[in-house]
Amino acid sequence: MADIKNYTLNFGPQHPAAHGVLRLVLELDGEVIQRADPHIGLLHRATEKLAETKTYIQSLPYMDRLDYVSMMANEHAYCLAIEKMLGVDVPLRAQYIRVMFAEITRLLNHLLWIGAHGIDCGAMNILIYAFREREDLFDMYEAVSGARMHAAYFRPGGVYRDLPDSMPQYQVSKIKNAKTIAMLNENRSGTLLDFIDDFCARFPKNVDDYETLLTDNRIWKQRTVGIGVVSPERALNMGFSGPMLRGSGIAWDLRKTQPYDVYAQMDFDIPVGTNGDTYDRYLVRMEEMRQSNRIIKQCVDWLRANPGPVITDNHKVAPPARVDMKSNMEELIHHFKLFTEGFRVPEGEAYVGVEHPKGEFGIYIVSDGANKPYRLKIRAPGFSHLAALDEMAKGHMIADAVAVIGTMDIVFGEIDR
Repeated sequence: MADIKNYTLNFGPQHPAAHGVLRLVLELDGEVIQRADPHIGLLHRATEKLAETKTYIQSLPYMDRLDYVSMMANEHAYCLAIEKMLGVDVPLRAQYIRVMFAEITRLLNHLLWIGAHGIDCGAMNILIYAFREREDLFDMYEAVSGARMHAAYFRPGGVYRDLPDSMPQYQVSKIKNAKTIAMLNENRSGTLLDFIDDFCARFPKNVDDYETLLTDNRIWKQRTVGIGVVSPERALNMGFSGPMLRGSGIAWDLRKTQPYDVYAQMDFDIPVGTNGDTYDRYLVRMEEMRQSNRIIKQCVDWLRANPGPVITDNHKVAPPARVDMKSNMEELIHHFKLFTEGFRVPEGEAYVGVEHPKGEFGIYIVSDGANKPYRLKIRAPGFSHLAALDEMAKGHMIADAVAVIGTMDIVFGEIDR
């Protein structure tokens, strides 16, 4: 009997479990994967090239659209890189606000990840649970920036504006009566900090609910335990970072090892895995959500007690206050120059990496002294993880490829940058 040859299968780019426009060419022996070849470039946004034609401020909203699940985390690295080159000091209150929203962003990311990863592997309810909490987090984004996703809230030198004193309220409508509205607005009667504080008190119970659904669920464990195992040595060699690296047992977290803003003042733990499989990476991210909640609570407590400026007073980098522009022509000129011409960054280069929800997200800028970057390079965490897909999927079934893609938490906006 003649040998049956391997055959190839296109997984994506329209596959619902591909998490973006990933084309995966699988070489199969029956249903067993012999080779997985990722094809990228189907989304290509040219963000790095576009940044060379825009002023530093104009490029900031592009950062939100890289990993469009971790918007402010992308902005964070970009602003830190510019500040490093300019030598600008960021007010302490702005640093606490940044750290708080970086962790709110981590929760947004991990909630979408667990919802999508769960539904990929056959767990339906987890998506609804996770999106319930995401709504509250999006309300926090909207309260400070006016946008629910692409915030453009972080700015070189601080943040766009201080935290608001009130939360938007639900209104009575044909669908919702007064009693329902009163219940929905129960935790919205105070400031944004009050709303975030209320969320922090509720959230650990929500994570308990997610774990009740999944952690000891035998179907979930069958789909994740022993799938996509990566040893600590291989994780390092392949350039893993974030939960992908910590899932293999290496306690590397830039918030601890190379702290930025006020992370050095925060009390939190770094969860690590033991087996380096898909299940361990799930456990790491679940615990990360609990630790992020701790950090947010610490920031809320500090921000309540410490008012102050939220952006640098260097008007070559940040706009003057509106009230100053009304009485001072020089301030008005500063404002117009900043938003038409931008600011010039001294010649040189800088790299800054932040602990993005997906791993180390880095911005490398080269300046020739102009008002726009000479070169901008983005170190996307998902790119290194995707390169390991062949090694992680080999020997597993087609259905396991879905779990391996899910455990990587891939978003293609940052990979096809």
